[in-house]
Amino acid sequence: MHKRIGEILVGLGYITEDILQKALELQEKSVEKRRLGEILAEMALKEDELVQALSIQFNIPVLSKDDLPETLPSDRFSQEFLKENLLLPLRVEDNELLIAIADPLNIQPLEAIEAAFGYDIKPVLAHRSVILSHLNRLFASREARIKKALDDVQEDLSMVEATRELDELTGLAQEKGIVQLVNLLIENAVRDRASDIHVEPEEDLLRVRYRIDGILYDKEVIPVNMTPAVTSRIKLLANMNIAERRLPQDGRIRGFFAGKEIDIRVSTIPTVHGEGIVMRLLDRAAAFISLEEIGFDEELLGEYNQLIHRPYGMLLITGPTGSGKSTTLYASLDRINSPEKKIITIEEPVEYVMKGINQINVQPKIGLTFANGLRHIVRQDPDVIMVGEIRDLETAGIAIHAALTGHLLFSTLHTNDAPGAITRLMDMGVENYLVSSTLIGVMAQRLVRRICNHCRAEDRKNRELVQEFGIDVPLYRGNGCEHCSNTGYMGRIAIFELLTINDEIREMIMDKATARELRQKAVQQGMRTLREDGLIKVKKGITTIDEVLRVTQVEL
Repeated sequence: MHKRIGEILVGLGYITEDILQKALELQEKSVEKRRLGEILAEMALKEDELVQALSIQFNIPVLSKDDLPETLPSDRFSQEFLKENLLLPLRVEDNELLIAIADPLNIQPLEAIEAAFGYDIKPVLAHRSVILSHLNRLFASREARIKKALDDVQEDLSMVEATRELDELTGLAQEKGIVQLVNLLIENAVRDRASDIHVEPEEDLLRVRYRIDGILYDKEVIPVNMTPAVTSRIKLLANMNIAERRLPQDGRIRGFFAGKEIDIRVSTIPTVHGEGIVMRLLDRAAAFISLEEIGFDEELLGEYNQLIHRPYGMLLITGPTGSGKSTTLYASLDRINSPEKKIITIEEPVEYVMKGINQINVQPKIGLTFANGLRHIVRQDPDVIMVGEIRDLETAGIAIHAALTGHLLFSTLHTNDAPGAITRLMDMGVENYLVSSTLIGVMAQRLVRRICNHCRAEDRKNRELVQEFGIDVPLYRGNGCEHCSNTGYMGRIAIFELLTINDEIREMIMDKATARELRQKAVQQGMRTLREDGLIKVKKGITTIDEVLRVTQVEL
């Protein structure tokens, strides 16, 4: 049995017997049955005295100031989890996590960390105020670290004017301050769940924006005199030509940022104020998302499953850039992947490596285009082929030929809706009878933001829209909280429009029907439009009417 805390405090001379008795009386009267240490802390006890007594009571050492970390030992720790449970991870040595705790009896969070991370836990004691203040400092240090890096860069730039000399640019791109600044921009983007980083030079500043859940947010403003150094650093990391500033360039960065292996596609373009840069972030360790998680409900999934299990034919996924087409294709291939099937993909670039599937990167510089690669793929005896995108008549023609000769072929097009993909193929020059005989389905999709579960509340503002769309269930929206950066949204889900090609649609394709006519016939046959699918998700409380209206066009 542990010695009582009151006895220890009296024995150490931190309190008198009278104070202990008064505290015990207050504890007896309190409705909440407060802990004796809390009551004594309000009466006469100092923070470090309580910690020393708890250390003796539970035989746990006290936190040394030398052990306070400058950064957390892992980026996987949640700020909310640590603050709620008053835990401060200090460091990891030989798989042993040294962690400061305020309450020795609260062992469940420690067990959770042990299970999740596989660490052996070694606790040390600290007062709650010490833990909270240091956690605040660590999580607030994001802004401070950016500011410090900016200050360091300014010192570097004080000696070097904005330069055009290659040697000076290369040297500047490797200065400590610039290296830290660019690394912080990428790490913060990873922590914020950003899909893209936009580095945009303007006349009097360099603006950095993150795209989070499909929406761009201003994040950092960097002094204009740092523009050459920042852009040169990014280009150096991406193995680009630093001296070339007149032509667009593409590159790639691979590395560990915020504890994750991230693949970054980098694109530069010359603007009047300097080079604009966009970095697309891909998490190499991200798990595949299933079709159900993407947004398919039971009815739509049943219909789509029938299409992807066909032995041959062409299935197209359409939508603008950033609408989740690649994710749906990967989930579809994962669903049908089996040892009995040979699946080959040609992509630009391969975003996620899949086991059991042969994946090819397009490399136009050496002649490996979609069309050229696809021409060779059909000689590899595949059962299923995935082409990242049909961009021209040559690629479309080879894809059609592959579908005609007994292959199931997946690909994407950039069109506004499902029927529009049919007319787009014919506009490219594909004969209508070939489209009619090979196409088995077209699915359009968009991404809408999910309502944040932490601040979800009933929406009482959109009453007019509710009446307009005939919705008779309560609607929800996010009020904004620290979990969702006060946006009210966290994560995204897809909405779909699936057009299955049946005999009637085939006849209309043969007659060269317009996209509008094809759409009207498909709706008559029961096709659920993008907006209708979106409204179903609104009724389920997954997203908001505003989101669905933002990504869908008016249906004629």
